[in-house]
Amino acid sequence: MDTKNPSAPSCAESPVAARKHPNRGSGGLLHDNARHTSHFVVIGNHLAQHPTLSALAIGLGVHIQSLPKGAQVDIKTLALRFPEGRDRIGAALRELEAEGYLRRERERIPDGRIVTRTVSCNKPGHRTATAETPDRPARRAKTATDKPPPRKRLPAVPQPCTASPALLGTALDILAGLRRRDPRLFLSATDAEHLAPGVAAWLERDVTPTAVRHALTDNLPAEPLIRPAAFLAHRLAEKLPPPPPFRPPAAPAPEPRRPFQTCDGCDRPFRTRTPTPGPCRDCRTGQVRR
Repeated sequence: MDTKNPSAPSCAESPVAARKHPNRGSGGLLHDNARHTSHFVVIGNHLAQHPTLSALAIGLGVHIQSLPKGAQVDIKTLALRFPEGRDRIGAALRELEAEGYLRRERERIPDGRIVTRTVSCNKPGHRTATAETPDRPARRAKTATDKPPPRKRLPAVPQPCTASPALLGTALDILAGLRRRDPRLFLSATDAEHLAPGVAAWLERDVTPTAVRHALTDNLPAEPLIRPAAFLAHRLAEKLPPPPPFRPPAAPAPEPRRPFQTCDGCDRPFRTRTPTPGPCRDCRTGQVRR
């Protein structure tokens, strides 16, 4: 009964500690942390400990999430910041894009050009996570998504000095006919009402309707027009011609001189508005001069 089994492990030793512990011999990791109150970014372990991303991709993902809005994160800019080179940085960015941490979106800016935006997502798939939440939060999220996003306001257009109904009517006819020149310029009634004063401002500056049509439809971009009304509003404002030179009003024509005729009563010549035979004013009033 007092004999001990020499092959049995001691109570203080575990199989993991004895054979399988990953930090055996190094003492394990310790953290010497201080609480950040400014200049920090929250990074999820799903990125920091991602099982398939490369170390460079994880590092770039952390760096990009720490940058402010509007920062440049193209390959050329990042290659100037880090020593890995364009090829390795480009491959790491593609890794992040494949895992949903980056996405690229094309957007038309107010001047009509199309630019590519890089969007950094700190939690891929969070937009569809509401389907996995409990019923009540899911219903709230669905109610919120059912509401259409607010419509962006169109850029301002020039305003005419005198918005006469005839001038605005001509402007609306011009706008309605633009889709016959290019189907991409199809406008709603609301868009046409917004743009009509801008066209009227051109017309009152001695620009013909044909010239207005050419100014709005010539040299259109080859890519799709996402917001044709915003594109036309930009052209109306940027290409507005100068006002015509001042022309003083023409002086009224002088009244023609009245012809002479002879009075039937006193044979005296006099001028009259209607050269028809008859007496002069004195003879008509009985005041004949002697």
